[in-house]
Amino acid sequence: MARSARSSTTRLFYTLCSSTKRTPLTPQHPPPTPVAALLAGNFQLRHYAASSATARVREEKDAVWRESLEKVRNIGISAHIDSGKTTLTERVLFYTGRIHEIHEVRGKDGVGAKMDSMDLEREKGITIQSAATYCTWKDYQVNIIDTPGHVDFTIEVERALRVLDGAILVLCSVGGVQSQSITVDRQMRRYEVPRLAFINKLDRMGADPWKVLNQARAKLRHHSAAVQVPIGLEDDFKGLIDLVQSKAYYFHGSNGEKIVAEDIPADMEAIASEKRRELIEAVSEVDDKLAESFLNDEPISSADLEAAIRRATIARKFVPFFMGSAFKNKGVQTLLDGVLSYLPCPVEVSNYALDQTKDEEKVTLTGNPSGPLVALAFKLEEGRFGQLTYLRIYEGVIRKGDFIINVNTGKKIKIPRLVRMHSNEMEDIQEAHAGQIVAVFGVDCASGDTFTDGSVKYTMTSMNVPEPVMSLAVSPVSKDSGGQFSKALNRFQKEDPTFRVGLDAESGETIISGMGELHLDIYVERIRREYKVEAQVGKPRVNFRETITKRADFDYLHKKQSGGQGQYGRVIGYVEPLEPGSGSKFEFENMLVGQTIPSNYVPAIEKGFREAANSGSLIGHPVENIRVVLTDGASHNVDSSELAFKLASIYAFRQCYTAAKPIILEPVMLVDIKVPTEFQGTVTGDINKRKGVIIGNDQEGDDSVITANVPLNMMFGYSTSLRSMTQGKGEFTMEYREHAPVSGDTQTQLVNAYKASKES
Repeated sequence: MARSARSSTTRLFYTLCSSTKRTPLTPQHPPPTPVAALLAGNFQLRHYAASSATARVREEKDAVWRESLEKVRNIGISAHIDSGKTTLTERVLFYTGRIHEIHEVRGKDGVGAKMDSMDLEREKGITIQSAATYCTWKDYQVNIIDTPGHVDFTIEVERALRVLDGAILVLCSVGGVQSQSITVDRQMRRYEVPRLAFINKLDRMGADPWKVLNQARAKLRHHSAAVQVPIGLEDDFKGLIDLVQSKAYYFHGSNGEKIVAEDIPADMEAIASEKRRELIEAVSEVDDKLAESFLNDEPISSADLEAAIRRATIARKFVPFFMGSAFKNKGVQTLLDGVLSYLPCPVEVSNYALDQTKDEEKVTLTGNPSGPLVALAFKLEEGRFGQLTYLRIYEGVIRKGDFIINVNTGKKIKIPRLVRMHSNEMEDIQEAHAGQIVAVFGVDCASGDTFTDGSVKYTMTSMNVPEPVMSLAVSPVSKDSGGQFSKALNRFQKEDPTFRVGLDAESGETIISGMGELHLDIYVERIRREYKVEAQVGKPRVNFRETITKRADFDYLHKKQSGGQGQYGRVIGYVEPLEPGSGSKFEFENMLVGQTIPSNYVPAIEKGFREAANSGSLIGHPVENIRVVLTDGASHNVDSSELAFKLASIYAFRQCYTAAKPIILEPVMLVDIKVPTEFQGTVTGDINKRKGVIIGNDQEGDDSVITANVPLNMMFGYSTSLRSMTQGKGEFTMEYREHAPVSGDTQTQLVNAYKASKES
């Protein structure tokens, strides 16, 4: 009996373990004992249960963070100067409950808009620095960056767009698509940012949203359509018709905070029906799902149309146009609804990093908070408590007290304080996860640095930084304030990559360079206000360049014998102009055969040529678009050194430079001038006097819009001249276009002036 019970127990053990993977029976692997088999089976069952539970927890965690990120929007507001960006942001903050009263940009109460926190911004009524804030709208967290519209502060727009997932392009219903609107749109394309457009100022005289929409299609090449129709224009502007929901919205209350939804007015049903069909046609051209329903004449519901617009907008194939008047508090809430409905959340945007351990291989960032930390420092500010660094977190979590690694410098840094920004106010937080924009204190870094937790070595692709076009000589009035003056310049250089500081080797003056007169004026004013240093400012200078037009050979022997070791170095080769559009400004090619010059001297030769190219012999400005090819040379066993070859290179460059037929390049600006038609002839004649080339002349109502390429050197004091020519009615904007050769007589004048200054 006992035996049969034991054998049945054995059978039971083997039955229980039969599902486990069998090991082949060999002398090394005898059949397992029943107890061992049962224990092994139990262990595998437990291991399977534990791993499936872990997977389930991970899936639940992923679902939670994905759901939380789906309720986040990172957006920027960009536009041409004076289109109403800051006024729009002020209304957004008011309706979302972030501020409790509205102040205007140039308000009589003297408070100024919330996002213009700098005194200079409030005085001049312009945005100088991009300001970050966040708000909550219908359970969604919206991070907003309000950017400057003036072309001189274009780097602020670049930095904002680099880290945002979506943008609002604000257009003026009277001015339409202007020069800076085109620049901002180009920047949005460069960083592949999906966008909405908002036609603002519908309450103004001469407002025409349909003209602006057609301009956007023609000038910006937008595939776009309106998602709203205004009810009345100018003084009669009462509300908006939503073409997706087929509803009319009116904005009541002292600040437009009460939204009333009604049926579309009978007298506007025809235009609403026509514009809705136009919207469906435009979206179905870029969305296959909607196109199928449209071609089969199926009824298209509001939900289907909204989903199709979202898909097309995120794919950057379509730009929906919203309308309203921020100043008159109409259309802002519906625009916010559009941000939630049509702009992407952080997980819907593809972000890439470059893996430094695998030769900068592209790596897709998932935006998962449980992944390794990857964050980009996109903006620096000097705050009351030290350097404030704005970070966009692409993956992982950052916590107060954590150690992070700056990939660009290799430094390990502890985060002493983590904050969320609301213009110039801060809210302390303990942690932030992927998709958020935060700021940290006490982190020494440069704009564009990448931070990780040390487990990966990724860098984010850097931003496009334009070259400065104008320079000024500055010096402190009092010798005692030299320390503060240097501190100010160092800080501004760190904050703004387009602001450069150099030293004139001949005069010993400090030279600051930037994107235009206003850009440099603002910095001189900030030195005075923030550092209490009065600065003397010289006459603005244009950043000329020199280049060569033909190939020239060089063969130079540098030989110097004094007591002890001498100097000996010979370099042979040629210089030639680079192909247009080559991307680099200076190329050095080593085509030496054999060991005529030992390879350890070649870097010194390249350094010598680069140094020589920093100052051309025509007017002492940098030489660019040049290729130096080293073909031969000679060295001496005893007398050759790095210094000898570096000097030989510098003299060789000067020797062949004149033979290469050098020319001077000057910055040419794209100028947009808007004047009443009666002054068109006078203004055109003045542009021709300034050696400008007119490339466009359009009519906009009673105004003429003249577009021209004009040398920057001829544009000093133009705003005063334009006012006097047009009785104060003209306005203009300009932005850097390219460096182009100067005329023969200008070159002679510049060379003679340079020689005279050297002799005196």
